[in-house]
Amino acid sequence: MITNTPSKIADYDPITLSLFSNRFMCIAEAMGRSLKQTAISTNIKERLDFSCAVFSPSGDLVANAPFVPVHLGSMSWSVKYQLKLHGKNLKDGDVILTNSPMAGGSHLPDLTVITPCFDQDDPTKIIFFTASRGHHSDIGGILPGSMPPTSTQLYEEGANIHSLKIVSDGYYDHDALHRVMVEEPSQYPGCSGSRSFRDVESDVKAQIAANNKGTSLLRALVKEYDLETVHRYMDHIRNNAEQAVRNMLRKAAEKAGTNVLHAVDYLDDGSPIALKITIDTDTGSAVFDFEGTGPELRGNLNAPICVVHAAVIYCMRSMIGEDIPLNAGCLVPIEIKIPEGCLLSPSPESAVCGGNVMTSQRITDTVLLAFKACAASQGCCNNLTFGAGGKDSETGEVIDGWGYYETIAGGSGAGDGWHGTSGVHCHMTNTRITDPEILERRYPVILHEFGFRPASGGVGKYQGGEGCIRSLQFLQPLSVSILSERRSRAPYGLNGGGPGATGLNLWIKQPKGNKDDKNAKVRTINVGGKGTMQFGTGDYLILHTPGGGGYGSPEDGEDVDEREEERLHIQAREWEARGSWADKAQPDF
Repeated sequence: MITNTPSKIADYDPITLSLFSNRFMCIAEAMGRSLKQTAISTNIKERLDFSCAVFSPSGDLVANAPFVPVHLGSMSWSVKYQLKLHGKNLKDGDVILTNSPMAGGSHLPDLTVITPCFDQDDPTKIIFFTASRGHHSDIGGILPGSMPPTSTQLYEEGANIHSLKIVSDGYYDHDALHRVMVEEPSQYPGCSGSRSFRDVESDVKAQIAANNKGTSLLRALVKEYDLETVHRYMDHIRNNAEQAVRNMLRKAAEKAGTNVLHAVDYLDDGSPIALKITIDTDTGSAVFDFEGTGPELRGNLNAPICVVHAAVIYCMRSMIGEDIPLNAGCLVPIEIKIPEGCLLSPSPESAVCGGNVMTSQRITDTVLLAFKACAASQGCCNNLTFGAGGKDSETGEVIDGWGYYETIAGGSGAGDGWHGTSGVHCHMTNTRITDPEILERRYPVILHEFGFRPASGGVGKYQGGEGCIRSLQFLQPLSVSILSERRSRAPYGLNGGGPGATGLNLWIKQPKGNKDDKNAKVRTINVGGKGTMQFGTGDYLILHTPGGGGYGSPEDGEDVDEREEERLHIQAREWEARGSWADKAQPDF
């Protein structure tokens, strides 16, 4: 029962409320199934790096299926921005495409398709929005994959689309999509347009179809009941989530013994993400103040404001012990303050591709640390991209090519009463990794190893989850990029628990020249957390992803320092073994 204010006194049937919550979620799930079935790219069809959701006429998130949290918490910004931009100029049959961080986008590879759903009895009245956001493997920029680890300007990361009516009055605009995806990005120095435009176009069409599926189901829902009832229960769902968050914040203050919570965590370069949470125990509202966060970065770990909101709304939903859909009501009790000019409020031209996948994870760790909810998870998405083609830097010739992108699992943090999970995509990502059969069939690589990383989880009464080891061998010369964090700062343990292991990225570089040369040596190179390399035929990339932190002091006498020393010995033996193994296992290319 909602009893906060007279206007929110429950006038609904609880069973019907649950029914509508699930109906809205089922519509989002149906959109997701449609998108998965009709997309062709590995990123969307296999890795499921997409999200679908239903939004109110004002652009607030109503309900979603369990897709990618960083998408779901930020898509509302895109819908509201386009609604404000186009206003009453929207009509039935219009579909908008956008990805700009200044228009609610998370990072440029995430293309958002937005479709207004009009009342069938009143074609001028928007009754809902449906939207889908998918990560596209190449939208141009300086490197294949459009996730350059060393980008310093937004244009280096590919196409930047503020707003495009990809469908207007029912007519699809192929030429406009080609212009913004291929022609415009290639005009910047050192940049190419999309290296796989046909794949991008096919997946955009799949997103349009998924939105249409959601629109038809929403209209069927309205026809089954009536618009007033559907909208009324939409509001009840939002109010229910709001009240759940207010109750959770009150309990958090009571448990902590104070209404002011503090936390700070650091990126690998030392940039702080600071947070002060002030809870009003009377109303259950709170102020999340990020004062003290470091300035905008020259690199690409800057996070658009919508990503900050996505991380906060995800944490609020995760700490609620009730089965409610993640929706806009989760943020109603919360005021978020972000200092202008910091890395969480970057300038329009700043690079942001890493902010969505890396900094969002660190914001999550910081929020959960403030609430002492659990130890840190791997805090990283371990972004790997490789590919070929694009504009030749010397001749200017555009060469057909392709790009591949994946994120790699790690360990999740332990908490009070549970162990962390090993080898899982944590927090702000909820994608899969490409099946080995699909990976090796479609791309010139061999997957030699993919498994848990021994001794990488933090010790404690409850153990942190273990990271992963993923070993890839490349069968032709390729541009390979890695964008990762937690390579120098370990995921923290909590309440006496030990930290998780930091990650490590190794390049097993085969000798050049005559293979019969006995003086030729295989080199094992630590490439660091971020970098782009030109891999040769037969070279290996071995990724060690971070583990999760442990929770609580160990009960069996296991010493944290001894475990860390053991971990270092294990890793040293692994690196030595892998170097010699790669040398002996070198096939005759």
